[in-house]
Amino acid sequence: MDINKILNADILDIIFEGRNKEYGAYELRKTYKKRLTTAILSMVGVCLLVFVGVLLANVVKSDKPVQMLVQDVQLADVKQEEKKPEPPPPPPPPKVEPPKIEITKFTPPKIVKDEEVKEDEKPPEQEKLEETTIGTINQEGEKSDVVAPPVEQSTGVVEAPKVQAEDYDKEFKTVQIEAKFPGGAAAWQKYLQRNLNSEAPVENGAPPGNYTVIVSFLVDKNGNISEVQALNDPGYGTATEAIRVIKKGPAWTPAVQNGRNVIYRQKQSVTFQVAEG
Repeated sequence: MDINKILNADILDIIFEGRNKEYGAYELRKTYKKRLTTAILSMVGVCLLVFVGVLLANVVKSDKPVQMLVQDVQLADVKQEEKKPEPPPPPPPPKVEPPKIEITKFTPPKIVKDEEVKEDEKPPEQEKLEETTIGTINQEGEKSDVVAPPVEQSTGVVEAPKVQAEDYDKEFKTVQIEAKFPGGAAAWQKYLQRNLNSEAPVENGAPPGNYTVIVSFLVDKNGNISEVQALNDPGYGTATEAIRVIKKGPAWTPAVQNGRNVIYRQKQSVTFQVAEG
């Protein structure tokens, strides 16, 4: 195709340039738009015809009078089934009382004079006891092989529980009232301060510090002191000095347990202080 004709030529002519245009493909492509337009218009026409037909049909129907049919409906009588009365419950079985058993009252044996024995308190004969049941009442009935045990009669007196006797001669470690120095704790502190040789550890070369001795001793029922011993010994003569002072002390007020004086184990701590020189 010439250069001058290309600008004005159809795209279809350019594609089929130099090809067989009578084969059919050229003709189909060239008439494609025309056929598409014809198909669309035909479809639109068919749709319009259908729409108009439906519209006319509705108009024709609307011209006819509308009739309503009303019918009387009668409800059938439904009969409910009558409840049958429930049968009465069966009567309870008759109460069968157990047969009475022959019982002979047991009378505890007592040694009394013959004229003091009442008729109803006489003990039954031994042969009769072997053939009857022993109980607390007299009752007539059938004989049974079971023999009831005799019932002990209560006297109505309740004995108090026996309390084990306290041994007041033993050494007590806990008491109701502890032993005490005459005049109380304050007097005991004064006694120790006045009689202890506080220089005892210094005299024995103790270095600065506190030295505590725990002394144990007995206070008997009369308040006398015995068995004085040190439970520990820090050394430097502290234990010996504490024992000496407690041994030479006066009698104490004894400890009390259940209102009675008892032997009591007393403990006392004594502290010696050595200051730096």
